[in-house]
Amino acid sequence: MDDFKVEVLPNDFNTYDLSFKIIIIGDSGVGKSCLTLKATKDYFEEYYSATVGFEFFTFNVKIDGKYVKLQIWDTCGQEIYRSLISSFYRNSSLAMMVYAIDNMDSFDHIGSWLNEVKTQSSPDVKIFLIGNKTDLENKRKVRKDVADKFALENKLDLCMETSAKSGFNAKNIFIEAAKMLYAEHLRFKDRASKGSLGGNDVKLPQPQKLTAKRIDGEEEKKKKGCC
Repeated sequence: MDDFKVEVLPNDFNTYDLSFKIIIIGDSGVGKSCLTLKATKDYFEEYYSATVGFEFFTFNVKIDGKYVKLQIWDTCGQEIYRSLISSFYRNSSLAMMVYAIDNMDSFDHIGSWLNEVKTQSSPDVKIFLIGNKTDLENKRKVRKDVADKFALENKLDLCMETSAKSGFNAKNIFIEAAKMLYAEHLRFKDRASKGSLGGNDVKLPQPQKLTAKRIDGEEEKKKKGCC
């Protein structure tokens, strides 16, 4: 990973030079929303309401003097909403596939989520594999080396474990995402300036208006954790 100087900025910071879209996917109950809340607002709720449709967050960083905004689309994991989620893959720069280390089924389903990313997103999308709920180490079902092997075999860009409850690596996964996407932007910019990509064919990430709202629907409380 490129060695950048990174500063995490307040959640309501409005100035940005670049913005990137990130989609968070994975089974219901693995802690996607709780993890994103912990990273963006330093807040954890033990029994967070199940996401209906999607929720929208931002994560702001300053990288080598440039202001970067991550537009984070936290999606629902229920099968009934899978067709709705597919529309959010488009134009995503990075996908985070989340499983829970105490839930083997959630890890076994990662292959299906990965297939969706590869078929619905652009060919150059970055993909992270995130094992959440390390605070439940005594209930671990998915070994770290097994996840690492899956990431290596499928040429994923990052494999990391986290805990929404303790905050372990919660911010780090988004910092790493920002660094990777910023580095990719610089590489494309450099190649474009040298004419190696045909000038107008190069599409650099551009700032865009951030508008989103949560889809209304029936609230479903998770009895055994957040989604």
